[in-house]
Amino acid sequence: MDYSTAIKWLDSHVNLETGLGIPAGVDRRLTAPTLERITALTTLLGSPQLEFPSIHLTGTNGKTSTARILTALLVAEGLNVGSFTSPHLETVRERINLNGDVIGESELAALLTRVATVETFLDDAPSYFEILVAAAFDWFAEVAVDVAVVEVGLGGRWDATNVLSAPISVITNVGLDHTEYLGETVEEIATEKAGIIEVGSTLVLGSDQPNLAQIFIERDPLRTFTAGREFSVLSDRLAMGGRLVDIATHLFTYRDIFLSLNGPHQALNAATALCSAELFLGSPLSTETVEEAFGSVRSPGRLEVVGRSPLVILDGAHNPDGLRSLRAALEEGFSSRARTYVVGAMRGRDVDDFFAALAPNPETDRVICTKAQTNRALDPEALAEAALRYGLGAESVLVIPDVGDALGRAIKDAGVDDQIVVTGSLYVVGAARSSLPKAR
Repeated sequence: MDYSTAIKWLDSHVNLETGLGIPAGVDRRLTAPTLERITALTTLLGSPQLEFPSIHLTGTNGKTSTARILTALLVAEGLNVGSFTSPHLETVRERINLNGDVIGESELAALLTRVATVETFLDDAPSYFEILVAAAFDWFAEVAVDVAVVEVGLGGRWDATNVLSAPISVITNVGLDHTEYLGETVEEIATEKAGIIEVGSTLVLGSDQPNLAQIFIERDPLRTFTAGREFSVLSDRLAMGGRLVDIATHLFTYRDIFLSLNGPHQALNAATALCSAELFLGSPLSTETVEEAFGSVRSPGRLEVVGRSPLVILDGAHNPDGLRSLRAALEEGFSSRARTYVVGAMRGRDVDDFFAALAPNPETDRVICTKAQTNRALDPEALAEAALRYGLGAESVLVIPDVGDALGRAIKDAGVDDQIVVTGSLYVVGAARSSLPKAR
């Protein structure tokens, strides 16, 4: 298949992320909890996931940024590094990377063609996500990566990426998110995420949550390294274009390192990644290597500045913890006399909690409610009603369903010193990113 045909074939499969392709009457929750399909699929491909070591990451927030920082560190160390993250913002190719570069169209088409060939031998068709996981692992084996950095799609225990047997597992943090699929309490969610921990493996915890410790211990990791104990952020200062951080691990203290990511929460993500890299390598990294990696890393859609005059910021925060981190970053490093939020969310979100966490200023800010092109998207009218309940005046709340049109209106109405923040969903952020040329 050529690339266009391969993508059409991929898109024809059930997509549990967006809700697209799910047959009418099928409960989405019942389509997810199994590793049988991915196991069968990777077996037909020759079990490529057994050909390389991996570092497996999950967590409620920060896992994509942590994965990108970890990848940058290992690449700077001279390793051949595959990485798999999700979801994508603009093109599915973003999910599969080699040394930080997205997979090419011809390479992905060849991989999908190979998966399509073996799919005919399966009893049940794999999902969109399962196909991408299998294709990524197949490619990582083909190009002989030294290590794969693999981000979980949802949860951990039943996620298709969990066909791996990773020697290092990373859990950035555990909060309330995707409760309809993972459980109503942080303990239930932690149990799902703990499913990636292999017996006798090394576990890195990016957040010290004592109430969850026993859940992780029961998975029987050989070693556990926890933020605030075995590694920590000693200092984190705002700098032009990012942060200036001091990080201590169990092996070394790295001082005055520039991190090219916005937001105070990124310092802890960087520390988590640095500890994980040391554990994989078995030694500290040189200061020069860390400076190269931290100074070059990018995480699109995470406090990403994509325009100036007015300043346009994209951030995929989609739960209260993420929105509070966004708010803290805006207050610290992006002061503004007026701010327009272009917001969209997925169904199942508590929209009142959404605005309480985002905390727009009723005196100066306004909100444009929009909707990503996915079956799971929340009606923007419901967001607008929540914005009014929060305390914004009717004149400060608009509903513009098309993301590109919403962003265009925000830019048109903004003054040169104002800010526009697109947030609430990575799907909204992706649509905004794609529409930027038109919006301006």
